[in-house]
Amino acid sequence: MQTIKGTESTVISDTPSQSSAFSYKRLNNWTGWLLFAVALFTYSSTVERTASFWDCGEFIACAYKLQVPHPPGAPFFLLTGRLFSLLALGDVTQVAYWVNMMSVLASAFSILFLFWTITMLARKLINKQFNELTQAEIWTVIGSGAVGALAYTFSDTFWFSAVEAEVYGVSSFFTAIVVWAAFRWELIEDEAAANRWLIFIAYLIGLSIGVHLLNLVTLPAMALIYYFKKSPKITLWGGLIAFGVGMVILGIINSGIIPGLPSAAFAVERFFVNNFGLPYTSGIIIFTIIFIGALIYGIIWSARKNRPILNTALLGLAFVLIGYASYIQVLIRSDFNTPINENNPSDVVNFVSYLKREQYGNRSLSYGPLFFSRPVDQKKGAPQYEKRDGQYKIFDYAPEYIYDGDKQMLFPRIYSNQPGHPQLYSQMLNIPLDAQGQPTRKVTMGDNLQFFFQYQLGHMYWRYLMWNFAGRAGDQEGSGYLLPWTNDDGVPDLIKNNKARDNFYMLPFLLGLFGIVIQYFRRPKDLLIVGMLFFFTGIALQIFLNSPPSEPRERDYIYVGSFYFFAIWIGLGVVALVDGLAGYLKNEKMRVGLVAGLCLLVPVMMGAKSWDNHDRSNRYHSVDFAKNLLNSCAPNAILFVGGDNDTFPLWYAQEVEGFRTDVRVCNLSLLGTEWYIQQMKRKTYESEALPISLEFAQFNKGKNDVIPFYEIPAVKNGINLKEYIGLVKQGNQAIQVPLTTGEMTNILPSQTFFLPVDKAQVQKLGFVPAKLLPMLKDTLVWNYGKQDIYKPDLVMLDMIATNNWKRPIYFSTTLGQSNYLNLKDHMQLEGYAYRLMPVQVPSASDGFVNSDVMYNNMMKKTFWREMNNPDSYYDDTYRGSPVISARIAFLRLADQLMREGKNAQAKEVLNHSLQVIPDKSIPYDQISTNYIRILLEVGDTKTAQQIADVVAMRADQSLTYIKKTGGGSSDANFDLYNLQTIVNAFRETKNEALAKKYDALFQKHLNALG
Repeated sequence: MQTIKGTESTVISDTPSQSSAFSYKRLNNWTGWLLFAVALFTYSSTVERTASFWDCGEFIACAYKLQVPHPPGAPFFLLTGRLFSLLALGDVTQVAYWVNMMSVLASAFSILFLFWTITMLARKLINKQFNELTQAEIWTVIGSGAVGALAYTFSDTFWFSAVEAEVYGVSSFFTAIVVWAAFRWELIEDEAAANRWLIFIAYLIGLSIGVHLLNLVTLPAMALIYYFKKSPKITLWGGLIAFGVGMVILGIINSGIIPGLPSAAFAVERFFVNNFGLPYTSGIIIFTIIFIGALIYGIIWSARKNRPILNTALLGLAFVLIGYASYIQVLIRSDFNTPINENNPSDVVNFVSYLKREQYGNRSLSYGPLFFSRPVDQKKGAPQYEKRDGQYKIFDYAPEYIYDGDKQMLFPRIYSNQPGHPQLYSQMLNIPLDAQGQPTRKVTMGDNLQFFFQYQLGHMYWRYLMWNFAGRAGDQEGSGYLLPWTNDDGVPDLIKNNKARDNFYMLPFLLGLFGIVIQYFRRPKDLLIVGMLFFFTGIALQIFLNSPPSEPRERDYIYVGSFYFFAIWIGLGVVALVDGLAGYLKNEKMRVGLVAGLCLLVPVMMGAKSWDNHDRSNRYHSVDFAKNLLNSCAPNAILFVGGDNDTFPLWYAQEVEGFRTDVRVCNLSLLGTEWYIQQMKRKTYESEALPISLEFAQFNKGKNDVIPFYEIPAVKNGINLKEYIGLVKQGNQAIQVPLTTGEMTNILPSQTFFLPVDKAQVQKLGFVPAKLLPMLKDTLVWNYGKQDIYKPDLVMLDMIATNNWKRPIYFSTTLGQSNYLNLKDHMQLEGYAYRLMPVQVPSASDGFVNSDVMYNNMMKKTFWREMNNPDSYYDDTYRGSPVISARIAFLRLADQLMREGKNAQAKEVLNHSLQVIPDKSIPYDQISTNYIRILLEVGDTKTAQQIADVVAMRADQSLTYIKKTGGGSSDANFDLYNLQTIVNAFRETKNEALAKKYDALFQKHLNALG
């Protein structure tokens, strides 16, 4: 029977009730479950009903059909998500909701265990055994747990993750239960029972690996809990050794088990296959038998020899491996070659690469090059293996680049040479760059550390912490936090009325500081443990991630564990206030009631203020946007798209709802990988294999990653694209030059491509409009430009050459300009996508509109669920690409209709746009401002003036505020552009009086801003 240990006894200030221990336990349990119910109600009321943007669409699709998402995968998350998806009872439109509900439930359980963790730590602050607590002290402990748990319930970052199918809600649950179990283990005196809790913790850690690796960073703090309990005498060196042991365990799991065991298995596999001629997987089977056998023998031997520590350690390892075994799902499902099968980890070679996240590359942490460094040499790195002729053979070596020592630094923070990043470093640190991108002054460690403290720790961590516990200025990219004295006077309405603008007056933050102070004086060892957990899940993560100067989105969700541990201090702040007011308010019960009641108002305020910007119950447009993009394509199309926010909703729509599975979505971010190209070369659902003629040898890892432009005079005037692809396939020396290493590499010998067109076949296919048939030529000729060909571009060019116009090829309007291969003047806009055409329209640098096809697509085939609902919350992600793409499409269609003299239809298109995406739900933007001229041209002056008045009023507010606060020039340019566009619209349509009205406002701000 397990017993609970108390802490050091103190003088009891009041006579305790004989049943206080029972009352405390019952109240503690019931309050915990009550807070669980509050969190469950909150999150289930605000949960997203479909797939959110970013990774959610991918995770839901992969959970529904047990497919393989991006590395390192989340197999336990997917297995659990699959179970929740069954609750949809066959209704595919409800699958996303139920997978989202998994995060809801896990997050509510996180609140439950957070409450119990806080009450355990609060009782230790009071320093009494359970049966010694007075009623007032019981309520102090319960109140502290409730305040801390509710503060975390309504914190911005955790709430965001709790209502969508991302791994962070479930990961937080594992963090919460592991930390609770560790503090619970600390109270157990019975050795056998305590060891069972350690094994339970090991199993939870193993399971958490199949969700997210965040839970592993709690291990050093777990080691300190073990040391503080087991050691009769606490010393500095003992603590350091315990911390070191925790770090070693972390390293063993993170490097020795997760990628290490598969790597060791592959070494054995390679030995037996290559040396003894055994079939594939035989070495893995032998390794598995030996390893498991050795582990079982060790467990039995340690038990027989009465070695409890060794036995517990080996059992813990076994249970970590049992949890880690969820990764078998990755191997099994990848072997079935599912439609989503990232990295194809179906064999041990790819599986190790998948676990190591090799496709994302490495970031230097301790010593490495700076952003302006260029490689001066390279050497062979790790060998790359492939299966060939019944063996594992080396086909290449990963390159290891050597840099000039003068351009490297310890603890490199300013390292990224990605496009645009050097310029951002230059602006942030005032480092001038020359034409070659080299700094014109010496870059010092001071610059390096300035970026670390100001940007990485300040902007990318501290700002997020303050978002959660001080208040958030808004949801625009890069928004700061609010302070108690922040004054909204003069703040533009768009900023002031932003639903994400919530000021908590730093009250949660101050409570957290009070909690830190009392824990420092009362329980410094507990402060060290919680502080270490806070550090490792926050600042240490930022040091490890080494953030570049720009990210695709806000990254606060990464640090949700750190905010969890700050919430513990918020709860302990209640104990600090009760204790601090003892000298002013002698009546203990009144003091506890007053403090607990007032402190509970803090999370209540957080919840009330944050509800509107976390309520996703009526938000559907991430999926509707994907459907609109798919419906912009003709049947059996090939659709090129870009990043995660384009691709993952499309995967969800096709994989889960079965929508337009005839369209093959081709992600250009993945098209540079050999496994993805192979997948594109097979049939999926209704889509036949893509017309890719290149063989595996031409696009294998490291092959044709970049084909440099190197003009050859003989083909200067152009090269046949089909013949060029054929030469690449042959490895023909006609398009090769030697490298400094002596190896030959393919080149692009001309900036001009031409592609023969079978006019008769094209006319027979009937996709070229009659008015464009005169522009149909025997040969398509275009200038590719003096630029290198990257592997995704090479594969696209291969498809264009091989397809022979048999399948429609589309390019999403959300792509960057470089992704269009300089073919925009051969592209027909049909909605959210351009269709490649065998005709060229002169001066159509941004493509040309087929008004008939586009009108049908935009007016009859688009979805706009709840987009006109002002109560629905659409954050910066929705106001960005999805809305901009829609408004541009409506604008270009209306403009083309007006040019064709179809004014009534043009007016109908713009009015439809204003109806489905109204200003009341999605405020007017730069694109909306361009509606004004067309509305005036088609005679809708009333609507035009209404838009102009709203945009001008907001520009006036914004520019006045910028002048007052010294805001950014980019914001000012945006507003000045809007005003100038309004002026030009009224001038061009001969509305001079109104033009003068808006021009006066424009000139006023133009002069004021200098």
